[in-house]
Amino acid sequence: MRTQVGIIGAGPAGLLLSHLLHLAGIESVVLEARDRPYVEGRIRAGVLEQGTVDVLNQTGLGERMNREGLLHHGTTLRFRGRNHHIDFVDLTGKAVMVYGQHEVVKDIIAQRLKDGGNIQFEAADVSVHDVDGERPFILWRDKNGSPHKLDCDFIAGCDGFHGICRPAIPASIQQVYERVYPFGWLGILAKSKPVQEELIYNNHARGFALFSMRSPEITRLYLQCDPDEDIANWPDDRIWEELHKRLEGEDNLRLPEGPIFQKGVTPMRSFVAGPMRHGRLFLAGDAAHIVPPTGAKGMNLAVADVRYLSRALESFFRKNDSDRLAGYSDICMRRIWKAQRFSWWMTSLLHKFDERSAFENEVQLAELDYVVSSRAAMTSLAENYVGLPFEEQA
Repeated sequence: MRTQVGIIGAGPAGLLLSHLLHLAGIESVVLEARDRPYVEGRIRAGVLEQGTVDVLNQTGLGERMNREGLLHHGTTLRFRGRNHHIDFVDLTGKAVMVYGQHEVVKDIIAQRLKDGGNIQFEAADVSVHDVDGERPFILWRDKNGSPHKLDCDFIAGCDGFHGICRPAIPASIQQVYERVYPFGWLGILAKSKPVQEELIYNNHARGFALFSMRSPEITRLYLQCDPDEDIANWPDDRIWEELHKRLEGEDNLRLPEGPIFQKGVTPMRSFVAGPMRHGRLFLAGDAAHIVPPTGAKGMNLAVADVRYLSRALESFFRKNDSDRLAGYSDICMRRIWKAQRFSWWMTSLLHKFDERSAFENEVQLAELDYVVSSRAAMTSLAENYVGLPFEEQA
């Protein structure tokens, strides 16, 4: 097999990159270890920045999102038992879209297959070779065990944190930054009436809680917990009891209950690995960076990565200009570190840290009080939440 760009991973990064390349007339093949039902059913949160929404709309992927997604014009910070609304549109003129990551994946897969795209599901024993030369290639086996070789001009590693592409970059040239937080999120999906139409980020002495929604009938709720918490210790009654304690308060907010049909515990970490390029291998999405979900930046950073990468590859194939490819890692890193800063700040602002002193806890509440009483502070939060403007490459 021969293609221009070999893409490893059929998550949002790999699939969107394949679609963007197709629109630019560049061939690609996507290799994915899992089968299609698994990929499309892999539930992930989905708060889409304005820039991400624009990319999906501009590339013909936004029809179902615009029909079924939930447009949020703001969000709520809640502390000391009271709500404080942050109006994104008033502060920035922008909004966010709540639309599940797995729904985005479904939309892109459907479009790629409609366009004749080559997605090889259940690809096993994938390995990359000669990435520092001019003729890189990928070895893999199909679902029947037959071996294949994919020759390509470039390889895009969109295969996530546990993938094989990042380890293919020599450790001697790679800088890794990581912070593991001393807590996780216990998340549930429930068939219950939403308490309001926008997210509630809640600071509480018992720990952080988050109210979100997937539809007018489905709510998504989170509780701060130990990172190694056994979900078996959390029957439904205990979860609802704890959510009531953390989210309800003196302002008469009441949380409706309903059947819980999914629950699990997600550890929290910040991670960055760079550079995101070695020879003709480029990393994108979770293969290069992970953010805690507090700032809702994960998929949005992946979209920004492949937007930059697709344009750099287009410059190379159309004009034989490699300058954008050379600058790919640097331009991505500037956005990644701004997103890491915001996610770290939101996490620090809203969560309970056992090692903090009583003084530090009061400072945390004072900062929350400052944020919701200062238009400048609210604007800073809103600008970062709805998404900073894309930096255009020279």
